[in-house]
Amino acid sequence: MGELGDFGTSIPSDGWKMDVLKVLGECVRQNQKGALATLVKRKGAAPREVGAKMVITGDGRIYGSIGGGCMEADVYEEARRVIASGSPKMLHFRLDGKAVEEDGMLCGGNIDILLEPLLDRHREIYERIGTIRPKGVVVTKIGEEYSKTLIETSGRAYGDPLPLALEKIMPFFGTTDILFLEDGTIVEPIVFPPNLYLFGAGHISVFIAKVAKMVDFEVTVIDDREEFASRERFPDVASVIARSYKDVLREMEFSENDYVVIVTRGHKHDAFVLEKVLATNPKYIGMIGSRRKVKAIFDYLLKKGLSEEELRKVYAPIGLEIGADTPQEIAVSIVAQLIKVRSETKRRRSSSPDPSFREGLPGRG
Repeated sequence: MGELGDFGTSIPSDGWKMDVLKVLGECVRQNQKGALATLVKRKGAAPREVGAKMVITGDGRIYGSIGGGCMEADVYEEARRVIASGSPKMLHFRLDGKAVEEDGMLCGGNIDILLEPLLDRHREIYERIGTIRPKGVVVTKIGEEYSKTLIETSGRAYGDPLPLALEKIMPFFGTTDILFLEDGTIVEPIVFPPNLYLFGAGHISVFIAKVAKMVDFEVTVIDDREEFASRERFPDVASVIARSYKDVLREMEFSENDYVVIVTRGHKHDAFVLEKVLATNPKYIGMIGSRRKVKAIFDYLLKKGLSEEELRKVYAPIGLEIGADTPQEIAVSIVAQLIKVRSETKRRRSSSPDPSFREGLPGRG
């Protein structure tokens, strides 16, 4: 059984800010040793949700988190043995009241962590997940036999032979929940960080991009001014687009994994972008501006034929109310709202008209 080589030094040290799946792809491309920890089951309160991941490198670096505290320290120590043996291991943690108090944690529960070595035979799985980012599921079998298979929605498979019938897996395509089967089989849908599209590359966007990246949003910045939409101003985002809003929106479609923040340089551009984005179905639409500005734009769009129901999808004025004043504080309030929406299990769209909307104000704030 082949193992990946020693970890190099080319992966940035600020890995806690990085997409763990990208780190996995980078690991195998550089032929590096490591282990992957995944929180696959929990009962009761726990610091992280099921699906949380952490990569432990051969030279001891950590990327991502499965909850911190003594539990994470124990996983770190066990990872050394998993890397050396080339065999996976299921770790069980009972975070009872005493253990939680001693560790200084604020929650407890029963947690199962799957710890796997990065093996040569699974290289293609991690490369595809980390770079191509396909839709599909990963099926992992543990116990006497260890296998790992990636099945994309196209039906193409990578890695080891599938340990169960494909028909049993099909219902889980497109879901976000990990299925833990009693026979030691784990079916895990591939879930990537949400996309944040920032329309407008002004000074507030610079800080929004920084904060959003820190909390695992894939950020794309769009502006029709090349001097603003540049890598010099946004060095760490996934993409910077310097084109007219009209051209970009003609080609762009949004999905349930997409968040849109509108912070352009004026009412005209805001209204245009908002109208086009409302014709799609992103998870979140937020627009910056005072209540007076928002009311003016909403009145304009209502006259153009948009409905009150459509405009109630918009978070405007944008951000959580924290008394923000500076561009940095405004960015924090906006990203805090993105986090809040991301954490919701489903959208909460009001089916009845909001009184504030009838006054020309949005039903979000």
